[in-house]
Amino acid sequence: MPLALLALAVSAFGIGTTEFVMMGLLPNVADDLGTSVPTAGHLVSAYAIGVVLGAPLLTGLGSRVPRKRMLLLLMALFTVGNLASALAPDFGLLLAGRFLAGLPHGAFFGVGAVVAARLVPEGRRARAVATMFLGLTVANIVGVPAATLLGQHLGWRATFLVVTVIGLCAMAALARLVPRIPVEAHQNIRHELRALGNRQVLLGLLTAVFGFAGVFAVYSYLSAMTTKAMGFGESSVTLVLALFGIGMTLGALAAGPLTDRALRPTLYGSLGALAVVLAVFPFAVHVRWAALVLVVLLGGVGFMTTTPLQMLVMNKAKDAPTLASASNHSAFNLANAGGAWLGGAAIAAGWGWTSPALVGAVPAVIGLAVAVTEGLLDRAPSPSRVIASADAATRPAPVASRTSGD
Repeated sequence: MPLALLALAVSAFGIGTTEFVMMGLLPNVADDLGTSVPTAGHLVSAYAIGVVLGAPLLTGLGSRVPRKRMLLLLMALFTVGNLASALAPDFGLLLAGRFLAGLPHGAFFGVGAVVAARLVPEGRRARAVATMFLGLTVANIVGVPAATLLGQHLGWRATFLVVTVIGLCAMAALARLVPRIPVEAHQNIRHELRALGNRQVLLGLLTAVFGFAGVFAVYSYLSAMTTKAMGFGESSVTLVLALFGIGMTLGALAAGPLTDRALRPTLYGSLGALAVVLAVFPFAVHVRWAALVLVVLLGGVGFMTTTPLQMLVMNKAKDAPTLASASNHSAFNLANAGGAWLGGAAIAAGWGWTSPALVGAVPAVIGLAVAVTEGLLDRAPSPSRVIASADAATRPAPVASRTSGD
């Protein structure tokens, strides 16, 4: 694999750390800023909304910017957003900092996925994209637990200062390792928007919105579930988060080669398994060993959906994949925001700390249904092809011309 993928993975590590660490710090932030845990959960949604809005906006504005320069600009904005979060004096400005940090997320992964795919032969593109996403998953094994532990002992502000430093290191790696990749001559925002309007692309984005919401319905409140439902102490939160990260990494490692071999079966299988894990979670979470196993499984099957969905929208967008790729991350983070809201609403309604898993199984099933529908529509012949086939069948066969020797 090219070294440029390492730079993309380092950047993904920083993004993954800041995206997911808030779940482990929600109780600390709530206590420090004098609010409730469900209200502090809006910090998860603020970041996700930044991703949703920033992906199409920044991708459109940067449609004519060379890929490498675009990656550097996006990582610079990410770094500034995390510094603003670390220095925020109150909850409102922390919300703004989280929103700012989220703005470049989707555009970065959208451009990064296109760059990763262009660095390798066609038959290894899903593995290249999955390699970039490994940085995101490793963040959940190392970055998030370490940053959570740091936040618990030195305060949550120290966590975002460390992420700021990671952002600076990622910029240095991108500048050093990523080659210059020019923008295609035909590339412009109108071309990208036309590709985004493809029915298969839109259904793929809808699959991401529903399919991934259940993961964040649980993960947004996993630290609270660890202490209030599983019966572990606060010191075990980092272990549980690390187990989720291990599951994510295993899912990403499996998703790359599986997607290269069979995209749709990988997508259907991961979504179906996700729905089952979420449905079982509330009933098994009170048994400690079963709870830990389910946390790993949730991370694994949840993250296994990302690579096939990413490749699906890139393939269907054909020669204008950047905006579609970035919009896929908008879809994932719309799922994150919706999942966090859904889980918080279930808890606030008094349904218990494990209720987010059960309510999260519903959108997972809907996502699977959308994915299957999209697959069936993709296999169905279009009207133009049907007419063309009928014309070919009814057209009389050409009569061979006679020669003088017949």
